[in-house]
Amino acid sequence: MPRRDDIQKILIIGSGPIVIGQACEFDYSGSQACRSLQEEGYEIVLINSNPATIMTDPIMADAVYMLPMTTDSIREIVAKENPDAVLPTMGGQTGLNLCRDLEKENFWKENDIKIIGVDIDAVELTEDRQLFRDKMEEIGIEQCKSRTAQSLLDAKEIKEELGGLPIVIRPSFTMGGAGGGIVWNEDEFERKVLRGLEMSPVHQVLIEESIFGWKEYELELLRDANDNVIIICSIENMDPMGVHTGDSVTVAPTQTLSDKQLQNMRDAAIKMMRSIGTFAGGCNVQFAMEPGSDRLVAIEINPRVSRSSALASKATGYPIAKVATKLAVGYTLDELNNQITGTTSACFEPSIDYVVCKIPRFNFDKFPGVDEELSTQMKAVGEVMSIGRNFPEALNKAWQSLEVGRDGLGADGYEEFDRKTVRERLLKPYWDRSMQIRNAFKMAASVEEIADITKVDPWYLQQIRYMVSLENRTEGQTLKEISKEDFFELKQAGFSDSQIAYLLSKSGEKVDDKKVRNQRKELGLTPSFKMVDTCAAEFPAQTPYYYSAYEGENESEVTDKKKVLILGSGPNRIGQGIEFDYSCTHAVLATKEMGYEAIMVNCNPETVSTDFDFADKLYFEPVYWERVLDIIDHEQPEGVILQVGGQTALKLGKRFVEEGINIFGTDFEMIDFAEDRGEFSKFLKKLDIPFPEYGTAHEVEEAIKIADRIGYPVLIRPSYVLGGQGMRIAVKEEELRKYVANILKTHPENAFLIDKYLEHAIEVDVDSVYDGDQLHIAGIMQHIEPAGVHSGDSTAVLPPYSLSDEVIKTIEDHQLKIAENMEILGFLNVQYAVKDDKVYVLEANPRTTRTIPFLAKATQRPEAAIGVKVMLGAKLKDFDLESKLVNWAIKEPVFPFDKFPEVKKELGPEMKSTGESIYFAKDFNDEHFKKPYEFKSLYLSK
Repeated sequence: MPRRDDIQKILIIGSGPIVIGQACEFDYSGSQACRSLQEEGYEIVLINSNPATIMTDPIMADAVYMLPMTTDSIREIVAKENPDAVLPTMGGQTGLNLCRDLEKENFWKENDIKIIGVDIDAVELTEDRQLFRDKMEEIGIEQCKSRTAQSLLDAKEIKEELGGLPIVIRPSFTMGGAGGGIVWNEDEFERKVLRGLEMSPVHQVLIEESIFGWKEYELELLRDANDNVIIICSIENMDPMGVHTGDSVTVAPTQTLSDKQLQNMRDAAIKMMRSIGTFAGGCNVQFAMEPGSDRLVAIEINPRVSRSSALASKATGYPIAKVATKLAVGYTLDELNNQITGTTSACFEPSIDYVVCKIPRFNFDKFPGVDEELSTQMKAVGEVMSIGRNFPEALNKAWQSLEVGRDGLGADGYEEFDRKTVRERLLKPYWDRSMQIRNAFKMAASVEEIADITKVDPWYLQQIRYMVSLENRTEGQTLKEISKEDFFELKQAGFSDSQIAYLLSKSGEKVDDKKVRNQRKELGLTPSFKMVDTCAAEFPAQTPYYYSAYEGENESEVTDKKKVLILGSGPNRIGQGIEFDYSCTHAVLATKEMGYEAIMVNCNPETVSTDFDFADKLYFEPVYWERVLDIIDHEQPEGVILQVGGQTALKLGKRFVEEGINIFGTDFEMIDFAEDRGEFSKFLKKLDIPFPEYGTAHEVEEAIKIADRIGYPVLIRPSYVLGGQGMRIAVKEEELRKYVANILKTHPENAFLIDKYLEHAIEVDVDSVYDGDQLHIAGIMQHIEPAGVHSGDSTAVLPPYSLSDEVIKTIEDHQLKIAENMEILGFLNVQYAVKDDKVYVLEANPRTTRTIPFLAKATQRPEAAIGVKVMLGAKLKDFDLESKLVNWAIKEPVFPFDKFPEVKKELGPEMKSTGESIYFAKDFNDEHFKKPYEFKSLYLSK
């Protein structure tokens, strides 16, 4: 059946600001949907309030409405645009809930708008825990014993029916497990039930028998209007049941199922999908299996593109959201081409000859007092994905991707662990479980003992034990002694040169990663680059999508074009999120437009920058020195772009300089110099630009002397951090001692600054681009909250709402002076504080920032592309720099405090927001200005 021609204009509902449980995977899916509909010639109308995403760029839709994610906004858009259809499946729970609410009012029918890509009855069926249960019973699919409660009294009765505690609470119609969890004791039962009832929009919860410790699996499916169903990917959670799948280490394809078990699971998933409505599109099914038996229970089914769809797409190379969108507009799977091979049909199940490992990224350090134990409510803020020929290689590469200071799964100098700590960290599920399993093996624990404590399948434990055996064998050998075979085995298991250097150093010989690299190259041990092709190399593929491995032929052919390597920003985390991926994606497009071959390196499966057909070439690899240098050795680019990848890319800058590799844009020495807060303050003094009084310290007593000299309150700022990590305001000596001690623990190698904290000052954020001759100010944003609240947590208004012309002129003059004297080429962000009409400089960042996408959406200027093109030689005079902003744009942060109820709701110099939305205000009587203004100082803390 060809595409539908009874619809021409389609409304896509986005997912709004990024929150834990609904992050940029939906921006990726939504962007794919837009591109898929563009290919078919449909007119696209989009609603999404998130400025940080590519999805809300003018390149993605014919009309983009950046309005609050409410039913009123949709009514307003429909009245103006009159769409023929609505596609709500790409916007996570937000998109579905909005569509459902309007369906209940009969809104879509009244306006003759067809809902495509989903069956709303199917959503009702799968989200209403009792209806879902009844349907599964009807088709003979086993589930956990459970019943729905609408009151605390109901819940108590059901708990007794199920045989008492532990039980699981699952609120209806929430995402990311919000409000849910396992109840282990009577003390927490009432509190957790009431919280679940409050958080469920329909105020009902499912009370379910606990299958804590069972094995958990997910299948990603696609179905078309002819009822063809294919399974794209099978995913196994390394963590057993009890940990939300978004917080679990996951592996694709499944590793520990027998063929019979896998076939039973596939049959059950297909049966479930066919039973819940007639929609054509994507679907995600979750199962649990009892260890040691074939008992299989269905946990849930999501009749839409899910968080795991992005992972499954990147793991297999099959663009699920793109194909699901084509199915939603009438195509059948057999009519579509496989976009990877370009020749075979899309009606096939991908076959992969490698192992994919996903590890979530957490930010517990931002929330003192948070309960770090993982449960059924999601807590991760991002994730990394890695590809290896075997599980050890994928696991080591995933740890190299995480950016938590590790060079792989252990064997890197962080050897300070004791038996008590390891045992405590294994008794309950924590984020570093795979590392603690490795530590337990280092202490000679057995597979049986660890399996008993953790309930992790013995197969994974044996794999980690094998990795530890390689470590033990290598320790104490010298670089000259280690045989080529042993070296090769370590590299095949994903061990980095840094890990090998650490193990060899135990012989007393001084070995670093550079020496190891030279030695392995002498032995002829260099990685080959394999292609992700969806079909285990059975058919030739057209896609430029690669990963490294130490085996087989090299499948990445080097062209003779001039190349630029763009370093991505790695996993999402608080302080460095999707806003940097936005700039990375624009950097790819701008690089191509400047006539270069654009090569992307990144390891984040949730983003548009890692889409298989965006860059000229994509290397799905850790943004980790050794891996990046391997790619540079292979591709020989003209240089690298560091300014768009946040701190992830900048951290590697020194190594590029040492190796003589060209860095486009501002000299790295200048970027480094801006991070050295002491040196930068001397520079400002020379330019006669005011800054808060300060001193540079390396230890506690030094910090106290400085604070006594400049007077409390003081701001403690470590160098080389993003998102204000480790920054604190101290109002007395006792606090200063505590905060400095913490910084010395987390950043022992960094000097830190003790600044005079300017109380009741106005903070101003300025983004600009300088081309060596001309300065373009992208925007001057005034914060509503006072200085001391991190800029990422502040409500920012563009243009400023209360600064005098004289203050604005001073800011512009300072910005130009700094850009000229730092010899900036490309981006420059400077943060200012204004007190009593005096303008102070707080810090400068010669890179793209979190606010570049917000400014681009507010002014309708492609700010990221302008900055990158300037870095590659363009001049500002060649761009249209006129702003299209009428009135004011407000950047509104979103916080995850509802996920961490035990944490105090307070704001300070360390960033805590997970995302943001944009709001266009006509005047300052608007609630979006009045409310933050009223509360502007309320949550300011240290």
